Amino acid sequence: MADVHPEQAQLQADRIYLGWQYVLLHPDPGPPPKRPSPVVEPPQAATPDPELVRRERMQEDLLNRPVKIFRTFMAVLAVVILAAAIAGALKWSFAIIGLVAAGGVAGICSYAVLQGDRAVRYRVREQQARDDRLRQERDKELFRAQEEHAERYRGWQELKDRHDRQLTWYAVAVPDEIDRVDVAGGTLPGWSALVTLLGATRLYSGGHLTVLDLSEGAIAKDLIELARRGGDDPLVWVLPVDLPKLDLGATLKPEAFADVLAHVVSVSEEHRTTRDLSFDNAILERVLDVLGENATIAQVTAALRALAQVGDPRDDLEFGLITAEQLERIGTMFGRGVSDRVVIERAWALESQLRKLETLGTEAVRLPPARLRVVSMDRQAGVFGNRVLGTYVATALTHILRQSPASDRPWYHTIIVAGADKLRGDVLDRLMDACETSRTGLVLTYRSLTPTVRERLGRGHAAVAFMRLGNAEDARVASEHVGTEHRLELAQLTETISASVAGLNGTPYTSTIDQVEEDSTEERGESRTDLKEDITESTEWGRTADQLGEKERVLQRSREFLVEPHRLQQLPTTSVIVTDATADGRRVRLADANPAILTFPRTTLGELEEVREAVLGMGGTVEPEEPPPNLGPPPPRLDWRKKG
Repeated sequence: MADVHPEQAQLQADRIYLGWQYVLLHPDPGPPPKRPSPVVEPPQAATPDPELVRRERMQEDLLNRPVKIFRTFMAVLAVVILAAAIAGALKWSFAIIGLVAAGGVAGICSYAVLQGDRAVRYRVREQQARDDRLRQERDKELFRAQEEHAERYRGWQELKDRHDRQLTWYAVAVPDEIDRVDVAGGTLPGWSALVTLLGATRLYSGGHLTVLDLSEGAIAKDLIELARRGGDDPLVWVLPVDLPKLDLGATLKPEAFADVLAHVVSVSEEHRTTRDLSFDNAILERVLDVLGENATIAQVTAALRALAQVGDPRDDLEFGLITAEQLERIGTMFGRGVSDRVVIERAWALESQLRKLETLGTEAVRLPPARLRVVSMDRQAGVFGNRVLGTYVATALTHILRQSPASDRPWYHTIIVAGADKLRGDVLDRLMDACETSRTGLVLTYRSLTPTVRERLGRGHAAVAFMRLGNAEDARVASEHVGTEHRLELAQLTETISASVAGLNGTPYTSTIDQVEEDSTEERGESRTDLKEDITESTEWGRTADQLGEKERVLQRSREFLVEPHRLQQLPTTSVIVTDATADGRRVRLADANPAILTFPRTTLGELEEVREAVLGMGGTVEPEEPPPNLGPPPPRLDWRKKG
């Protein structure tokens, strides 16, 4: 199992990385629990409430008003009695009795008023005591609430820390037991991202890579820069300009060379049968038998012109393309009669097609070994000519693979064919079979799901990946292949950066063949560079990694969608739906092929199932694992110039 710790995870040579899956194993716990707020006491809370005292006083005054009036009356009466006694109008015996009675009643009334005042003060103190008890109860409740809040906050903080520290991007890979990866749909920027990621992980795990770019969109440009950064000198052919220095298939045996050329001729005849191919093959084999081994295509076309009686053969004799003896043998090769007309017509057709390859290998030089080789088509060249050249390269590669021993390590040599829907079905079949028997990894990308592609999509032990499908019918076929019941999670970051990658393929390839020195034959040793640093420094994806990383920290939302045709037509540029068969059943995963995601701090090269098992088995912690086992010495490198 791969190491799931992001700082110590390493590329695994037995895995084919196709992107990154965004999953949050620990959901966002949301906002922190609200802290309970204490009741704000008024400033007079420590003293009696003036309003309460006023109300109590008012109530007591209302109750004591009759007593106070009666007390006043008795006091006035006592004064009157005293005055009458002094004036002599009343005897002092009666006056004293009256004064005692009036004073006693007034005193009783004053005592009653005094008791009322005491009752008021008592009620105020009781109310203040009740308020104090309520305040103490509130303080106790607040203290308990704050303790509960502190406990809930600690639990929330633990969940939040786990959420913030968790891995968010997991590798989406298929095992190297898979023979082939079929990529259906997609745009040129999307293909560029996928090819850069897949090619970089293959090269940095010690493998070799050949890219046949039929898309005319320079999708491997970032991969080339990345390989240079990693210490390699990639070989880049831009056809047809570099056709004279392309020695691919130039040293094949005559039988194989005739087969290659027959398939090249059939590129414009979609409905040709095996019988037609056999007829062309027979003509070419006889022509090559006359010309001898190591015959060039220019010599083949000269012989075909002589056979088809086109032009003046003396011109070819003058240029040394054929000899007089060869010309005489060609003239009598098929005899005379009605069949001669059929031979002449086919020879003429063969010559008209193969003349586009006449300069092949005419200026071939010994090239140094390289772990990355790119053969591309010039977008300024003709469409039909590029199809002929692409078919030739694919067919020649097929024959070289058929004659090479099976590799000790699957996918050690990987071939990527971008725009494989431009090749005939039988050419694809032969390439698939050759890669399977030689244990060579094969990645085919198709712009559209033509009937030829549908018949071969996922055939055999292959993984299928779907990118954005612009055509409604293609989207319907893809949704039926994947299954509309699947729910996939799409990261907001993937949607956000989808529009920003539209202009990553604006410049064409630059040929490196003219810059190669003939005596530079030493192969470079293993590079010790860091893949994350190289992606950041040498690719357009990596140069925006800082900005993407900032967005990755902010945009942690995602949404689910069903695999429906209209959804497949709206997929972000770098989104890839990967389907493959395992012992536990068929897997369907949504990945982002943006190679810059590898530079994010919370990206791991471990797959989601592995990380989940590690987390469950280790009590929620992820520890570094043992380094991957030694893969042993690499098998011999596939050499284009190796004959047989």
